[in-house]
Amino acid sequence: MRTYVALSASAAMLVSLGATAYATTEADTPTATLSAGPLAGMRILISNDDSMQAAKASNSDGLGLYELRRAMCAAGADVVVMAPWQVQSGKGTAVTNGGVVTAQRRTALPAGYENDCAGAPARGAVYGVCLSDGPCTKESASATPADTVKLALRGGLKAKAGWTGAPDLVLTGINSGPNISASVNDSGTVGAAVAAIDQGVPALAFSSSGDATNTSFPRVNYRAHAEFGARFVAGLKQRGLLTSTFALKVDYPDVSTGVPAKAPVWTRVGDGAIVYHAFEQRGNSDSFDIALGLCPTDGSGEGECAEGRKDADSTWLLDKGHVTIAPITWDRTYGTPVDARRELNRIERFVEHEAPRP
Repeated sequence: MRTYVALSASAAMLVSLGATAYATTEADTPTATLSAGPLAGMRILISNDDSMQAAKASNSDGLGLYELRRAMCAAGADVVVMAPWQVQSGKGTAVTNGGVVTAQRRTALPAGYENDCAGAPARGAVYGVCLSDGPCTKESASATPADTVKLALRGGLKAKAGWTGAPDLVLTGINSGPNISASVNDSGTVGAAVAAIDQGVPALAFSSSGDATNTSFPRVNYRAHAEFGARFVAGLKQRGLLTSTFALKVDYPDVSTGVPAKAPVWTRVGDGAIVYHAFEQRGNSDSFDIALGLCPTDGSGEGECAEGRKDADSTWLLDKGHVTIAPITWDRTYGTPVDARRELNRIERFVEHEAPRP
């Protein structure tokens, strides 16, 4: 059985961004120094596909980004955020091929996150990227997730943060909802991470499950994921396992009911669907309503909803409650040999035997 969910809520996310304050000019050059911590000395770029607004009661428009920023700064990293101006969920690796983009600094951050990065040189600066020749406004169209990473790595970070050279790491997310199975191809969170490794920068893509309704994304899920993520990145760094050969996709289960996440599992992207695009014709007209089709998660799915892999990310995340980690590569050539097999095996061993537990 398949269930359709209208996209009106998603469309509504693209408007009604709420009252926030932004500045198009740079602040004085910061003089703060990095705090001590396992990520001290690292420069990290954060992006996502949910925007940097964090204004929705559902927590679906960027709150996870601020939790990730908070955790990385607490671990000692120097963080800069360049993220889409508006929600860009489902954009995959899409890019904008012309026009003008504006990276506009947000000066009034969401309540509770104002001082998270006060001790770092960049002070956790947050930029929203819009498609505008001038200041971004409530109605401005947004750059895509891949746009924001490409902009940052091809001059944006140097112009805005004074960073010379590439950051040490790109993190994307934390996405509102898991990116698993067939939806990985559509994911802007994953697409932004792919844009990073395409430029030779290590990247991880983080996505968290929502509550049982799949319409609300509790802060506790984001926070648990972010704190795990900081320890996970620290473990990779300490072992010299941060790589640009492939990205790592890290999905976190729903812990808002009080049931803790289970140990990380090395998985593959599932070959079935969890969510898919459905099109319903309006009578005999030429118009079709776009909806999201939801496959059953109890293993009874058929056709495109059937899952054929025992090590599928969806199975271990949704059915068994584990943190799931899967390698993602930019190379879509079928049958390409794995060039970094030894590196891949080392990271798999780390995930299965040494990675931090939630």
